[in-house]
Amino acid sequence: MTRLLAIILFFWVLVPSVSGQTLQQKLMTSSLDSQFVVLNLQSRSQDKDFKIIRKTNLDIIRKNVRDSLNTYKKQIATLRGDASSSEGNILGLQDSVKSLSAALSAEQQKTDSISFLGIQFSKSSYHTMVWVIIIVLAAALFGILAAFRKAKVDTTESKNTVDELQEELQTLRKKSMEREQLLKRQLLDEQLKRNS
Repeated sequence: MTRLLAIILFFWVLVPSVSGQTLQQKLMTSSLDSQFVVLNLQSRSQDKDFKIIRKTNLDIIRKNVRDSLNTYKKQIATLRGDASSSEGNILGLQDSVKSLSAALSAEQQKTDSISFLGIQFSKSSYHTMVWVIIIVLAAALFGILAAFRKAKVDTTESKNTVDELQEELQTLRKKSMEREQLLKRQLLDEQLKRNS
């Protein structure tokens, strides 16, 4: 892959008339890696380990490397600033989450409890207490209804007994009046017999 790139760059550098750029223009416009490849291709070999490089080409690459480093330093500084501001935002958000969690737990405690007669109850104990009160009141109501029914039955029985006793009394009065009248007649009859 690198050989293919080197060959392509070699032809690109060798044919300046086709592309319309000189070697310095190519060094100014291409990437750093491509610039080093072009510089290596354009340099003359002194022997197998050394190459002769034109000073102007080396200055161009050094200036490009410095510019790239300055650009990267600015980008790094910008990224660090973004990271520190993001860190501040994260800390602020964490504080917000903590305060919201505290507010949420307070609200949940409020919604999970009920104030009855100035006393705080949990909802389950409040519901239990309400059902116990309802059951006690229902039992009291049934007790009162049963007592009322018994009293009504007793009253009806007493009334019936009183009616029966009054009827017996009336019957006894009639009998006693009849007996009294009978006795008065007998007495009258006896007196009439004596007088006659």
